[in-house]
Amino acid sequence: MNQFDLTGKVALVTGGAHSIGLALGVGLAKAGATVCFNSSSQASCERGVKAYAEAGVQARGYVADVTDEAAVQAMIAQIEADVGTVDILVNNAGVIKRIPMTDMSVEDFSKVIDVDLIAPFICSKAVIPGMIKKGHGKIINICSMMSELGRETVSAYAAAKGGLKMLTKNICSEYGGANIQCNGIGPGYIATQQTAPLREPQSDGSRHPFDQFIISKTPAGRWGTTEDLVGPTVFLASDASNFVNGHILYVDGGILAYIGKQP
Repeated sequence: MNQFDLTGKVALVTGGAHSIGLALGVGLAKAGATVCFNSSSQASCERGVKAYAEAGVQARGYVADVTDEAAVQAMIAQIEADVGTVDILVNNAGVIKRIPMTDMSVEDFSKVIDVDLIAPFICSKAVIPGMIKKGHGKIINICSMMSELGRETVSAYAAAKGGLKMLTKNICSEYGGANIQCNGIGPGYIATQQTAPLREPQSDGSRHPFDQFIISKTPAGRWGTTEDLVGPTVFLASDASNFVNGHILYVDGGILAYIGKQP
């Protein structure tokens, strides 16, 4: 199984201090990679270093605004000086604003596009030259089911994640010949601290209405866990996926394959 061994590889996970990003970083480290992660603030970075340590992993944290190209370039240069060329980039940093489209300001729409689409472009652009020089590279974009589907109140997020799907395909098209594989992962509904209120039983013991909705749409009959995303990420980061390129792997318990239960 040494095709999945990431020993000697340097991985950068943006937004990797908590939640999904933290789980992916820990998973990559346990597969052998040297893990670096990005945070938008020093406080978040320090919390992230502590969280990795609690998981038995030593990780390096870097503070940078991923929407600022100069800051990202400086971060990549520092990582190269500290541990070497980035072999694996996971574009995980993201935001969502749940606002009806006609109520949403252009500023709010642009903020989501900047973090969820422009930042992956900036970060990918920053690491590709090093990957070309080294002769290989893996870029993993954290897409979404909203790369395929729309839903009320998430116009900016769906637009950004749809764009990220196509950026994934285009990086594959431009740099596949340089032995760079760029793929995406599209998580389904994942049980995290942020979604916990949507999964709490109601006072009468029934499921929260949104929880009922998700379970009814998921053939697996459950929410995903951050651990469910680790194996696919290690696969796409490893030599096992060297001929997989421009693909979006949906880790959604089957939602996108399912029309829903008959009433």
